[in-house]
Amino acid sequence: MSSILDQVSKIANRFDEVNQQMAQPDVAADFGRLSELDRERQELEPLALTYRRYQEVFRQIEDNRLLLEDSDEEMRALAEMELASLEAEQSTLEKEMKSLLLPKDPKDDKNVIVEIRAGTGGEEAGLFAAELQRMYLRWAEAHRYKTELLSLSDTGLGGVKEVVFAVKGKGAYSRLKYESGVHRVQRVPVTESQGRIHTSAATVAVLPEADEIDVQIEEKEIRIDVFRSSGPGGQSVNTTDSAVRITHLPTGLVISSQDEKSQLQNKLKAMRILRSKLYEAEEQKRLDAEGSARRSQIGSGDRSEKIRTYNFPQNRVTDHRINLTVYQLESVMNGDLDGFIE
Repeated sequence: MSSILDQVSKIANRFDEVNQQMAQPDVAADFGRLSELDRERQELEPLALTYRRYQEVFRQIEDNRLLLEDSDEEMRALAEMELASLEAEQSTLEKEMKSLLLPKDPKDDKNVIVEIRAGTGGEEAGLFAAELQRMYLRWAEAHRYKTELLSLSDTGLGGVKEVVFAVKGKGAYSRLKYESGVHRVQRVPVTESQGRIHTSAATVAVLPEADEIDVQIEEKEIRIDVFRSSGPGGQSVNTTDSAVRITHLPTGLVISSQDEKSQLQNKLKAMRILRSKLYEAEEQKRLDAEGSARRSQIGSGDRSEKIRTYNFPQNRVTDHRINLTVYQLESVMNGDLDGFIE
């Protein structure tokens, strides 16, 4: 542990140096330098503050151990109780520092684009896909992330064929990146007159939202078609060619957007989705090059992997990757996903 503490101590000292530099007038007047230091400060802060708390707990433990020699029996009893609590916190802080020292995925702080598609199960799969969307939106709201609808193709009966939305905020990708895969539901559909349990599925894909600097798309690489929106909407939605379909010629990827009244807004949304899909494809190539050993440890994260089952008759949700089962299905469907995500 001593080598880890030495490493963390240097990081905490650098954190103090950065704070001092940011307070200097010449740095405060240089916006570029100030922004650079602020980014570094944000990266160092969680580990530095954890280490400072560790130091404080360590000092309190030493003080309480001295009190164990006190002649006052009541004082010794209080010191013993506090010592147990402090030692438990010290152990937690040590684990936290080890975790914070692990190499960070550079994509972790990115916004995400979530794509949910109805799978096997017909209309019931579409209804379940809509419920998954609601589940993630409620989770995002509870964690103060902003969301933005990018594309929606509904079934007309309350379900969705496909929905794409963004979750925006620091660390969004780090929290949601392992939600990709097949989500399976077992329940009696409302259309089932015999009361038989059906199994349906929906796929979830979580993509880090790529910036223009991450993925550059040449104009010659895309074909843009405009057409009339087919969904419900205001008077301009169905009477103008505002919907946009973008085809990426090198890969054959096709992205459509028709939810905005403006053709330009639909184009911008479609480009965001396309950029993220191309970024994901490049990342997958990189992972494939690393071999199967690492992927076998964390799962492929792709939409063909069955990750979770939601069993309504048994009020049960099971995550198949971590062998975790909870009997709080309603709570989970209302966005309480932290038990799985953490």
